[in-house]
Parts: sequence; structure tokens; C-alpha cells
Amino acid sequence: MLELKTELERLLADALISLVGSVLPRAVDPAWINVERARDASHGDYACNIALRLAKTVGRPPREIALAIVAALPPSVSVARAEVAGAGFINFHLIGAAHGDVLRQVLERGEHYGESDAGRGEHVILEFVSANPTGPLHVGHGRQAAYGATLGSLLRATGHSVHREYYINDAGRQMDILTLSTWLRYLQAGGAELPFPSNGYRGDYVYAIAAQLTQQYGQSLQRPAAQVVADLPQDAPLGDKEQHVDALIARMRSLLGAAGFEQVLELALAVMLADIREDLAAFGVEFDRWYSERELVRSGAIEHALAALEARGALYRKDGALWFRASQYGDDKDRVLVRANGQPTYFVPDIAYHLQKRERGFARLIDVLGADHHGYVARVRGALVAMGEPGDCLEACLIQFVSLFRAGQKIAMGKREAQFVTLRQLREEVGNDACRLFYLMRSHDQQLDFDLELAKSRSNDNPVYYIQYAHARVASVMKQLEARQLQYDAAMASDNLARLDSPHEQAVLRELARYPEVVLQAATARAPHTLVHYLRELANTFHTWYNAATFIVDDAPLRNARLALALGLRQVIRNGLALLGVSAPDSM
Repeated sequence: MLELKTELERLLADALISLVGSVLPRAVDPAWINVERARDASHGDYACNIALRLAKTVGRPPREIALAIVAALPPSVSVARAEVAGAGFINFHLIGAAHGDVLRQVLERGEHYGESDAGRGEHVILEFVSANPTGPLHVGHGRQAAYGATLGSLLRATGHSVHREYYINDAGRQMDILTLSTWLRYLQAGGAELPFPSNGYRGDYVYAIAAQLTQQYGQSLQRPAAQVVADLPQDAPLGDKEQHVDALIARMRSLLGAAGFEQVLELALAVMLADIREDLAAFGVEFDRWYSERELVRSGAIEHALAALEARGALYRKDGALWFRASQYGDDKDRVLVRANGQPTYFVPDIAYHLQKRERGFARLIDVLGADHHGYVARVRGALVAMGEPGDCLEACLIQFVSLFRAGQKIAMGKREAQFVTLRQLREEVGNDACRLFYLMRSHDQQLDFDLELAKSRSNDNPVYYIQYAHARVASVMKQLEARQLQYDAAMASDNLARLDSPHEQAVLRELARYPEVVLQAATARAPHTLVHYLRELANTFHTWYNAATFIVDDAPLRNARLALALGLRQVIRNGLALLGVSAPDSM
């Protein structure tokens, strides 16, 4: 429990102050004092390695320092004893009542148990998913969504002020290619015989958008096939696919005019955004704002960012283009911001967007991005510094790739050819709960192998089932209590928590006390997987106790104490699963 950890660190700080001038030559920075949960219950409840850290500075053996610290510790109502172990570790054993106090806090605080004010209201903007609205969300986006949503919940639980944002990349070349792809399918549906560009979007969803285009605009956007393909550069493999698709986009603009092109773009964008919003909402992922790149461009934010860079001497002109002195800010080379034709590169809106985040009052900018964005992050950070912002305000969490396995075989996935499994398909097969928890089982910086068969299994090997089953088992115990016409007496339970003295019960109590520390650690390290691992360990501790003990015994004080412990465990599992976006069913 955070309060106990803080108290122990205070006791150590007081002891160290009293040793200055005798054992210690000078005062010790309190930041050096770090109390952690003991890894082995036989070593106590908490441990500290401060003596080992001080040994080199003080010039004394760490065990000698540790013994002096223990002797100087002030008395505490929570500590039964402190002892020195090994080379100089200080182990703390808590009194039994301290564990009972933990359970009381769990039951009193309920859904708020585990929350803290460690973030002290720091304003954080968390941007995640931000997939181009050019196709359905795939399983990789799902991992980013689960991670971002859970990180936001963890930050809020630890006292941060969190704003969740989805940045809509709706102003770039990829949107032009989607617009073209939709129009070509629309022309084909109208009877035109046209080759489809190798660089176009080939998924079935494009046919669906084209059908809506026909429904809304009839035949008004149809043009003769001969006009569309006349004198175009060859497509791959005989030609350059990029030049070919760009020429097709230019031809579409010419044949439809700016207004016609915009009509197709707006419809395609609206359909794709509606699909993404619906998909994420069904996945339990919500945003405070959906921020359009097109709105950013229209707002003058790009000109504002360029002016900020210009004012600080971070730009120069070469070969008709406007360059950013990126190499002076940590990048491997300078970068073009505005091409010789006057068109900004994709990087410019991103710079402007991040500057605006700071100007909206956010102290910390957290971007959840794909694993291939290493260079991009350093570039944006450099641009922020060049505009007068602190570089460390930007933090990136890079999410590694997801591989799906069925019956031990990896499922092949592509991109533009639409050979991918969508998030919606995955959710429909294994369910939201398995999606959320399996995505979060491993650290985000490790590749994830997603076993579809395991995710659907009702076995102890499936962590979703195993954790939820612990919650459901407690609900089952309470139903059995009611069936036997008995009632839970909370007051009697509170008066008899000292009777929870079996090894299994003590193990459960220790795990409950760990929960606030795990939440804080998961938030601070941006590591939701640590919460998943904790819940699995907690469930294992409970199942072991459940199989070894009888809860509904004739001894009423003991019965109520055990029920209180079971209810406390159910509360912590429910709280943890809620942070992960996973349900806590009462029956399985």
C-alpha cells in the first residue's frame, strides 16, 4: 500500500538524518530511499537497499551501514520488526493489524481503491490510434487502441488530468488515393471498363463507399473511361506506380473539378470515419476530441509554426525549398518543410499540431505510435525545441507489431491489398475482453503473438478466463451464503480480521496491499502489462486459497472475516479489470 511504503521511507529518512556526523559524513538525498515489496514473503513485507547504495560514498561495508540504520529507526505502529539480510538489505515485517487495515481500506474506498494523486493534476494530452481514415482498423491498430485507452485510465487513476485525442490524417496524399480508388470503383459500377491502379486501395470496403456515392450522386460524377485513362504514364510493373496514381488523381481533378473531387473525398472520409468511430466505441475506446488535420491547415497553425521556426533561425532556403535545420536538433540530416512548388511536406502539419498541443496548455505530450516511428519522434522533438518548447515534454510509446496465430499457424497479413484481419473481425471472433487483455499481456515494446484458440478457451491457461473466474467465484460464494439463509456481517468481519492468519489468507492480504503500488508503477512506466501480470498473480493466490479453505463455516466471526477478504479481492480484481477495459462477470 502506498501509505505504508511512504511511511517506511519516512522512517528510513529520519534514521539517516540521525546518523549524519557519525556513520554518515553528510545528509542523504531522500530520492535515494526506495522501499519495494519483498520478493519472498519469508523476507518480510518490504525491503530497502539504501545501505548498498551508500556503501561506496560512505566508505563502510553495506551491512554495517544497514545495522546502524535499523538501530536508528524510530518506532512505528505498523512495523513489527526490521532486520538486516544478506549483504545489507533492510527487511521490514509488518504487524498483522497493518494487513487488516489494508483490507478495511479496500472495502471502504471500493472502486477508488488504488487511486492516488501522484500525478498532481499534470495536464497530459494522450494521442493514440490516429490511423489514416483510408481503411478499416486492423489488428495492429487494436493494440494501439487498447494500450492508449488503458494508459489514459492509469494516468487518471494516479491523479493526472488526461485529454485523449485522435488526430485525423485527412489532408494528405493517402486521402487523395482513397478518393481516386472510390471514384474508379464508382465508374466501374456504372459500366466503365477501367484498369485499377496497383497503388490504389483494393479492399471490399471501397466498393461499399462507391455504392454510397452512387446512391447520393447518381450518375452525375460519371465520366467516359477513355477520358480517364488517355495518355497516362504506365503503371507498375512496366512503369512507376507512384507517377501513375498521381497522374490519375490529377486527371480526376481535371474531369470533376475541385467541387466534384471534394464531393467524393468528403463522402469517402465520412464513411471511413464513421466506421472507425463505431469500431472503437464498440471496443470501449473513447476520445475527448477528434482533431482534423484539414481543420489544422485552415486555422493558420502551419503558418504560425513556420513563423516560430523562422523567428528562431531554424529555417533556411535552398533550391527553392524551405528547409528545417533538423541536424542541429538531433536529426541525422536537415528536412524539407515546404517544397519548391510551395506544397508543405507531411511533416509540417505534425510540427504545427504538436506546437498547438503545448499552446493549449498541456505539459506532457504522449504519442502512441507504431514501432516504425523512431526517427519521426526525434524529428518532432527537435522541432519543438527549435520553437522554444522543452524537448522532454514529448514522450512516445512505440507499439510493436501483432501476429495472429490459429492452430499454431501464423496468419499472413498485408496492407494495401487488404489482406489483413480487421479489429472488428478479431473482436467478433474472440470478444472484447480477450482482445483487450491479450493486447496488454506483453510490454508494448515487444512483438505480440496473439493465439486465437487460447483467447477463446475456457481454461486456466487463458488469463482472461482465469482472472474473471476468480471474480465470479466470489460472487458464487455470496450466492451460496444467501442460499443457506446467512448474511454477511461487515461489522463482525472488521472486528475479526486478525483471524485471517493462515498462510493463504496472509498471501491474499499482501497481494491486495500491492495493488496501489502496481497501478502507480504501471502508470509511471507506461506499462499496462504489469497490471495484467498482477491480476493474474492475484487470481492465482485466490484460487489457491479457495481450493484450500472453506469460506462458509459455522464459526461466524471467522466466516465473516473470510468473506470480507473475498469481497476485498473481488473489488480489487474489478478495479484492475476496469482500468484494462475488461468486464468483471459474476458468473462464467
